[in-house]
This record gives sequence, structure tokens and C-alpha cells, in this order.
Amino acid sequence: MDGFETGKTLHETTFVVVDLETTGASPRSGAAITEIGAVKIRGGIVIGEFKSFVNPLAPIPLYITELTGIDNEMVRLAPIIDEVFPSFLEFCGSETETVLVAHNAPFDIGFLQAACRELEYQWPKFKVVDTVRLARSILTRDEVMDCKLGTLAIFFNTQVTPTHRALDDAQTTVEVLHALFERLGGFGVQTFGELERFGRKRIKREPRLI
Repeated sequence: MDGFETGKTLHETTFVVVDLETTGASPRSGAAITEIGAVKIRGGIVIGEFKSFVNPLAPIPLYITELTGIDNEMVRLAPIIDEVFPSFLEFCGSETETVLVAHNAPFDIGFLQAACRELEYQWPKFKVVDTVRLARSILTRDEVMDCKLGTLAIFFNTQVTPTHRALDDAQTTVEVLHALFERLGGFGVQTFGELERFGRKRIKREPRLI
């Protein structure tokens, strides 16, 4: 198979929902991954989870510890990215079978691609779904004022809530993704290819009525 089969229904598609905690906002500024959490789902069912601390080989800034609760001691004996990354890629599976999902995907995918470059791996050409963009395409401002993960968790009444810890946030994103997929049925979106076309047509969010 040359690439991912976009004719698959969303129900048939395997998604890996990933979330990272890091020491800063961008790998270009020297920030590194401190925690990876991922959930593999298909047909609305969780079929696997991945969780690991990562030793960033640099001090974690105090403001990051205050935000995430992850401190230097927690990652001191954790594996470095060289040791974690192959296991994570194995968990994700093939680019022909798996779609990656993240909330604000450019952030998480950017760090993962930077890790690939650092380790001299070739980044698999995964299809990617960004739940921020998807939510902006589906929900109106009368429904949600913004599309932060915490806002969407409250709106959809998710069982797991975001904590700025990788697996918790990935699990929350899974619930948000499923809720958004339910909404997509009303737009006639059934396959992954239709989802991609829907995203390209992106509905402009109307100003919130006061």
C-alpha cells in the first residue's frame, strides 16, 4: 500500500491520540519533551495506551513544574528520548494504518518531528487531525467561547478532565474527538477523506451573540 486509505470510515480508522509535556514552548528554543501520553482507538474503543516520562537532560523551569506538577526529581531516572522514541513509534504503528490526533497538533507534532530529526529518524508521513481546528469548524461561539481543551471538556462533559499531564490530556482529547465525530454525522462526514475535505472547507466561526 502506497499510503493511508482515505476511503476508510471514521469507525474503521485507527487513531493515536497523543499529548506531550515539555520544558518550554518550542524545540527551536531548546525545549525538550518531559512526558509522552498516547491512546490508540478504533471504532470508539480504546485498544492501547502509552505513557512515559522522558529525561530532558536539562532542568525543568519552575513555571513548567507549577503548570504540570512534573519536577526534576520525577524525570531524573526516566529514559532519555533516544530510548523512549522507538517504543512510541512502534506503539503508533504504520503511517498507512494510523492517523495521529492532538489538541493543537502543531505543538505536539512539532516536538515529535524535532525528536525525529535529532535522532536521525525519518518521520513517518502520518495523517494528522487537530481537534482544535476540528472544534472550530464544528462548534459556534454561542456554544463555546474558545476551543481550549478544558473548555471543550466542560462543554462535552467528559469523564476525564485535562490536568497538564500527558496521558490525562490524551484521554480527555479522545472523549472530545468522539464527541466531535458525533457532530460530524450531521455534516454528512463518514470517511476520513470526507473529514479531510471538511477541514479544508473549514467553517468560519460566527461572532458570539451577547
